[in-house]
Amino acid sequence: MDERMLDGNAIAGLLQEIFAAEMTIAIGTCGDCGTAGPVGAAHLYRAAGIALRCPHCDNVLAKIVKNDSRVWIDLGGLRTLEVMV
Repeated sequence: MDERMLDGNAIAGLLQEIFAAEMTIAIGTCGDCGTAGPVGAAHLYRAAGIALRCPHCDNVLAKIVKNDSRVWIDLGGLRTLEVMV
């Protein structure tokens, strides 16, 4: 085992710090067209869950599904997400 490797629990504090931030001003970069802009400028579509789409090329940036006790977040359409902490 590589001594530099830890399990995912080691990042718990950082994740809590990051996702407690104001996410509408976070800068997302589209994985398709490469345009960067605030998450608050993305187009939101509601159905069984929420889809955030790039306002430039309509790529699905993120999908979020929530029930009473869990949230599923897919950020597969984002190249990067820059969050101010």
